[in-house]
Amino acid sequence: MVNKSILSKCSIVIVLLAVLGIVLVGCKKEPAPAPTPTGDLAAEVKQPTAEPKPEPKPEPKPEPKEEPKVEATPAPTVPAGMEALPIELPKPMFVGTPTNLQGVPNLRKSTGKARPPFFAPPGCKNLALNKPVTGSDEEPIMGELEMVTDGDKEAADGSYVELGPFLQYVTIDLEAEYDLYAIVVWHFHKQGRVYYDVVVQVSKDPDFIEAVTLFNNDVDNSAGLGVGKDQHYVDDYQGELVDAKGTKARYVRLYSQGNSSNDLNHYVEVEVWGK
Repeated sequence: MVNKSILSKCSIVIVLLAVLGIVLVGCKKEPAPAPTPTGDLAAEVKQPTAEPKPEPKPEPKPEPKEEPKVEATPAPTVPAGMEALPIELPKPMFVGTPTNLQGVPNLRKSTGKARPPFFAPPGCKNLALNKPVTGSDEEPIMGELEMVTDGDKEAADGSYVELGPFLQYVTIDLEAEYDLYAIVVWHFHKQGRVYYDVVVQVSKDPDFIEAVTLFNNDVDNSAGLGVGKDQHYVDDYQGELVDAKGTKARYVRLYSQGNSSNDLNHYVEVEVWGK
């Protein structure tokens, strides 16, 4: 049999060894932290620096668009011994493209530009202002014949005389003979229209026995005054300027035969420039 005292001693040794192992485990030290460098040593240790962010690239500026070159209209050359007629234009009334112009023969293409100055000898004036007017229709549908030379060129209602249908004319008596250089006629510019068989004549006698035709756009001689070579045109606020070429005369007669909107004939104003 094993001696009990020996077993007892062995048990005590085992217990002591176990206690010793527990003490040794508890006495293990944590590793000491690395010393923080100071002084010169700290300067030698380079701290990591954040990488600089790249500068944003500037967006390319759009290239300036080249403006279309507009050629300046050269000033008209004034002929020697001449000056521009001081024609005052009324206020424009209609805007847009005129209608009812299909089938109008020999129609002048509109440029949309202002009429260039018309030159004449110095001293010319509107000889027709407030001069007497007679006509083929002595009882106009609207207005009075004297409105043709009253100086009112506006397109408002009450500023024009309305004559009946078919071929009609008005005659202006300048009351003396003059050298005529330009005749400007406004038929009706409240609406874009073409007036047919427009004929402008001047004469020294009231019966127009020796009439001089200055303008004629009657393409088929329906007015009985001969076939004209001038073009039809859209009446507007600038009026139609007829070159009178210095013709000496006392009487001015203007014909028309309806228009592209109706069969009636209209006159807002007629100016006769001369001296």
